[in-house]
Amino acid sequence: MKTITLVFGAAYGMLSVILGAFGAHALKKILSLERLESFETGVRYQMYAAFFLMIVGYILKFDTSSQKWISILMIAGTLLFSFSIYGLSMQDYFGMNLKFLGPVTPLGGLLMIISWLMLIFYFAKNRI
Repeated sequence: MKTITLVFGAAYGMLSVILGAFGAHALKKILSLERLESFETGVRYQMYAAFFLMIVGYILKFDTSSQKWISILMIAGTLLFSFSIYGLSMQDYFGMNLKFLGPVTPLGGLLMIISWLMLIFYFAKNRI
């Protein structure tokens, strides 16, 4: 689980840099300001998750199920949160109705929040 966490952390970080540059240059010309700001929110939270996963990947031993769930929830939550925002931001450009992704975004955010909460409990319990 440690390796998976670190790989996802690095991959999310790399993708957020790529997508951030893509948004700042290519998408600036084709998206409305509102859609571009949403896209940038997805990128920003994906980078936060990348840092979270890299740090957690080095701190935790992943010898309990709760430690594994800290990582799993952040990985899944980021995927749901950021990538649903990317889809919603780009739906007009793609000419597709992706409004079904609307409820996915807060679900992803909730999973990310639970992951942070579990990390708080881990730190409180283990006094790190």
